[in-house]
Amino acid sequence: MKVSSSEANANQNSMKPLHIALAVLVAVIWGIAFVVSKVGLESFTPPQLTALRFFIPAIAAIWLPRPNVSWPMLIAIGLTVFTGQFLLQFFGISYGMPAGLTAVVSQTQALFTVLFAAIAIGDKPGLKQFFGMLVAFIGLLMIGLTIGGTITLLGFLLTLASAISWAIGNVLVKRSPKINMFHLMVWASLVPPLPALAISFAIDGPGALWSSLTHATWSGIGAPIYLGILASVFAYAIWGSLLQRYSTGTVAPFALLSPCVGIVASAIVFGEQFGPLRVVGIILMLIGLAVTVVPLGGLRWPRRRFA
Repeated sequence: MKVSSSEANANQNSMKPLHIALAVLVAVIWGIAFVVSKVGLESFTPPQLTALRFFIPAIAAIWLPRPNVSWPMLIAIGLTVFTGQFLLQFFGISYGMPAGLTAVVSQTQALFTVLFAAIAIGDKPGLKQFFGMLVAFIGLLMIGLTIGGTITLLGFLLTLASAISWAIGNVLVKRSPKINMFHLMVWASLVPPLPALAISFAIDGPGALWSSLTHATWSGIGAPIYLGILASVFAYAIWGSLLQRYSTGTVAPFALLSPCVGIVASAIVFGEQFGPLRVVGIILMLIGLAVTVVPLGGLRWPRRRFA
């Protein structure tokens, strides 16, 4: 039996409960990662932390076969999803962006992803998805307005550039063939260490990485382990598989949950304060997410057919 185009689109936009749970899990891992990154930058410089973050998962490429994707595409994904995103993000944090605000600004990638996907591959969001993302974005802005502390223009622009790099990588993953996403994330992790180490040698000096390793705290050592294993390979493998299975406009809004987690984690670890306005913003984000991902008929009882 043939499936109509409308039914195919519905399947692209309606996520299964298991996949929704996995998307939420990824958002939680990424939200905590902003706090972990700030902790790691107390022991390492941005290029050093970038190199260490991806050196750990890159080791697994020794045992895993290379995914069925061209080298140019593999390198492009590694440069955008991994190198560009995190090198720029770490530099942004080092130039004064607090963990909570970084979590908020970085999630503009969801909007850039939908925009770039609509332009590049014609993957346009529906009206319901557009409205849900608009509500979520308003909540995101409300959260951003409540985060205190001074930030530099350079730090803000670096963080925004990080989000743009991530969005470009999301579209590249969406355009890649149906492949094992875990293998892709591991092999893409081979890309960031080389440019990151080159930048570290140029800025920090040839022996700076070894010096940082020998003087790092235990929490500093644990940071690249968490970022490399959980926040990179595990989370991005799930994220990439969801992008291939569903439309970009359905998956991308889940990333808007991570700043909520990041703000709470930052408040616990660093004592960042948030009041009623931020709570309202979080609620609006959750409502926007629900409007985006829950199908219109998802809560209706199925009709029984009688002969």
